[in-house]
Amino acid sequence: MNILLTGGTGLIGSYFIKKYSSQHTFTVTSRAPDKARRQLGGAVTVVKSVDEINNISAFDAVINLQGAGIADKRWSAQRKQRLQNSRWQVTEKLAEMITAADKKPLFVSGSAIGYYGPRDAEPVNEEGTPKQRDFAVELCQQWEQKALAASEQTRVVLLRTGVVLSAEGGALAKMILPYKMGLGGPLGNGTQMMSWIHIDDMVRAIEYILQHDTIQGPVNMTAPGPVTNKAFSRTLTSVLKRPHIFKVPAVVLKTAMGEMSSMLLEGQAVVPDKLRDHGFEFNYPTIRAALKDVT
Repeated sequence: MNILLTGGTGLIGSYFIKKYSSQHTFTVTSRAPDKARRQLGGAVTVVKSVDEINNISAFDAVINLQGAGIADKRWSAQRKQRLQNSRWQVTEKLAEMITAADKKPLFVSGSAIGYYGPRDAEPVNEEGTPKQRDFAVELCQQWEQKALAASEQTRVVLLRTGVVLSAEGGALAKMILPYKMGLGGPLGNGTQMMSWIHIDDMVRAIEYILQHDTIQGPVNMTAPGPVTNKAFSRTLTSVLKRPHIFKVPAVVLKTAMGEMSSMLLEGQAVVPDKLRDHGFEFNYPTIRAALKDVT
C-alpha cells in the first residue's frame, strides 16, 4: 500500500514504518523533515504538513497518529488547547481532503481509551459510553467526530489506544526508573484499571486493520487482559526482581500533576472485542509476557 502517515516519528508510527517498510510505501508529515529522514530512513518521503499533499487520491490509506504528547506537560489552559488543536485540526483537514478526493483512501485515525472516561473494573468494549465526563472524554469525542466526517465516503477506523508498552519510549520509559531503583509501587489505592498493549501487537493490529476491510468504526487497541494498577506494579517489580513495598499517595500526584493526575488515578478495563471478533491474535496477551519482553 501507499500510505500517508501523520505522527510518523512518534513511538507507534516509527515502529510501524520499521516493521512494515518492505510491505508499504510511506509518506510522513514532520515539522522537522531532515530529522525525520535521519530517523526513518531515506526510503520514506517526508513533507512538512498535509497542506503539501496535492493529491490524496494517490494513497491507499491515511493513518493519522498526529498529536502533542498527552502526558508531556501539566494541563494548563494553554496546554489543553495545544492538545486539542494538534489532534482536531489535522484530523478535520484530512477528512475534508478525503471527502473531496476522486479516489478516497481508507482513513485510520487515532483516538484513545480516554473516550470512555473514568470507570470501575467492569470490562468495556467498543459499545461502551462514558459514565462521567472530563477533559479526556471531550478531547477524544471531538477527535473521533472529526474523523467520522469522512465515514460516508470511505472506511473510517478509530484507534482507541491504551497504554503502549515499549522498550524504546512511551509511558514505560517515564515510569520505570523508580522501579529499577527499588522504589516503585502502586499509584493511589492501586485499584484503578490499566488497559495496555505491547507495541508489537499495536502495530500488528494496525496492519491487520489495513488488510481486513470489514473492520470499521471504533477499535479498542488494548490487550485482552486489563489489570489493576497494583497488579501492574507488582508484576513489573517481579519482572525486574525489585521490591514492591512503596506506593505513591494520590495527594502527591494531584499536587505534582494537577488535573493530569486523573490519567494515573482513574482508569478503564477496556477489552478488544472487535479485534478478537475479527480473528486477530495477540502475541502478548498478558501483562507479564509484555513486561518481560520490553524490560
